[in-house]
Amino acid sequence: MSFTYEYARPALTTDCVVFGLDEKDLKVLLIQRAIEPFQNRWALPGGFIRVGEDVEKCARRELREETGLKNVFLEQLATIGTPKRDPREHVVTVAYYALVNLIEHPPTAATDAKNAAWFALDDLPNLAFDHGDILELARQRLRGKVRYQPIGFELLPEKFTLTQLQKLYELILEEPLDKRNFRKKVAKLDILEETDEVEQDVARRAARLYRFDRSRYEALQKEGINFEL
Repeated sequence: MSFTYEYARPALTTDCVVFGLDEKDLKVLLIQRAIEPFQNRWALPGGFIRVGEDVEKCARRELREETGLKNVFLEQLATIGTPKRDPREHVVTVAYYALVNLIEHPPTAATDAKNAAWFALDDLPNLAFDHGDILELARQRLRGKVRYQPIGFELLPEKFTLTQLQKLYELILEEPLDKRNFRKKVAKLDILEETDEVEQDVARRAARLYRFDRSRYEALQKEGINFEL
């Protein structure tokens, strides 16, 4: 026996807020739309879910097709279904946010995107659809979650200095942090592995490089020890 729905259904999409970090700014990856609606306007990467396609797989596919990004940290943010958010029809979107090492992930535009570029969060263009609201929602989620989960390390290179780590938190939290107190908290967590390497090609005294010890963090988590910075 076959079954059909009696009522019309809204379309379903995914949209991704991709955060990256350089030496000065926390940035977001945007694509320039090649088609209507909002042709030539900047927007979040995303697109329509195919019949039979898993929602997260759609998000990852759209990231790969529109920006060239793959194998990145991705987490579901919210489901947004305001009826007139898309002028074409009623479109419900499942929003995600992603964290990447900006230097290692240069964007490449494809499919219905004519361009892809990183933008500083304090210098954003006027975004298509309701993507400005989705971006702000993701920014608030990142600001809250970075304090109690080590997701910030996704934005750093594999090896980093303690100064880079502190700068990351200051940019996300939008507030200065006391160097001594911050390093004391980091040391107490015991989740960083000190390497035998230092910075290269710097005018000042080269700082020691560290890496995030994920296995150590997971072991501590099983013991009930909380991450808090």
